[in-house]
Amino acid sequence: MFIDTIPSALVSFALVAGLVTITPGLDTALVLRSALTKGRASAYATALGVCTGCLVWGVAAAVGVSAVLTASETAYTVLRLVGAAYLIWLGVRWLVAGFRRDRAAAAVAADDNPSHLTKWASWRQGLGVNILNPKIGAFYVALLPQFIPADVSPVLMGALLAVVHSIEGILWFTLIIAGAHAMRAWLRRSRVQRGLNGITGATLIGFGVALALPGR
Repeated sequence: MFIDTIPSALVSFALVAGLVTITPGLDTALVLRSALTKGRASAYATALGVCTGCLVWGVAAAVGVSAVLTASETAYTVLRLVGAAYLIWLGVRWLVAGFRRDRAAAAVAADDNPSHLTKWASWRQGLGVNILNPKIGAFYVALLPQFIPADVSPVLMGALLAVVHSIEGILWFTLIIAGAHAMRAWLRRSRVQRGLNGITGATLIGFGVALALPGR
């Protein structure tokens, strides 16, 4: 694909990235779980962490760092296993919280932090899940070069395209968070909270195991 102007590149990329954004995946599950169990503020913090990871990967792809990960089997494998271990650790933590009924389990589910620290933990989780997934880097490496016009700085254009993707992500996550907020009365039930933690934990473990398996 050859795109010779910045506006046409932005519009074309926005259409492709938009379809990717609304496809259910790990990021959506993470933001949804945060919205359902910790509220809108923490959910937005998680979403911002995810979008920060997109920005990092976008710039990295533009400067060639992601290309190195794609080309180097060892580097890719190390990052893949670290990311898988992180997902499985989070998943087990939340899965255990889903089966327990005591206050300790509730503390685990809420990250055992005061409100402002919970938001910080939510941001870190969103960032960690996104930035430790080398498949995101591979996605940017494969996609971004097709939307960088000639005579335009690859780093600046890569960052701009990542911003577009992040804006779309925030808009999508806003819809998810609003839907969760509308159901807040039902979702406050402890049984529902435990169920959500269990389902999200199992989902993260599944993603982690899939990420750990060989194959690119």
